[in-house]
Amino acid sequence: MTAPEPGVRPDATEIGDARRRVEALVCDLPGGGIDERMFTEPWELRAFAMAVAAYHTGKYEWSEFQLSLINSIKRWEEGDGAEPWSYYAHWLDALETVLADNGVLSDAALDDRTRTVLAVPRNANHHEAHREPVAVSPATAS
Repeated sequence: MTAPEPGVRPDATEIGDARRRVEALVCDLPGGGIDERMFTEPWELRAFAMAVAAYHTGKYEWSEFQLSLINSIKRWEEGDGAEPWSYYAHWLDALETVLADNGVLSDAALDDRTRTVLAVPRNANHHEAHREPVAVSPATAS
C-alpha cells in the first residue's frame, strides 16, 4: 500500500483502496457492464462489498464463504417455496454465517443491529440514493 497523500487521512486512503477493489470486481462480473444492472437494490451492492472487505481483512477464507452460500441456497431449494428467490439474500445469509462461525459477529450483535436498522422509518430514505446538491466553498476548493 502506498503512503497517503499529504492532508489525506490514512483511513480515507484505505477506504478508497477497498472501494476500488470492489468496483474492479463488480465490473468484471457477468452483468457488471455500464448498461446492465447487476444489483437491483442498493443493499445488494453493500452486502457484496462487505463480504469482499471482510475477506480481504482476513475475517474468513473464501472457500468458507462459498460453502456457506451453497448451503444457504440448498436450504432455500429444499424449502416450501414461500420465500422468493434472492441471490443476495443468500449472499448475506452466507456472510452472516461465516462471520458468526469465526467469532467476528454474534447473533446478539446482529439482532441488535437489525432492530436498530428496522426502527428507522422507511421515509428516512436510507434505501434510496441521496441526490442533494453538494455546496463547495470557493475558499476551500482547490
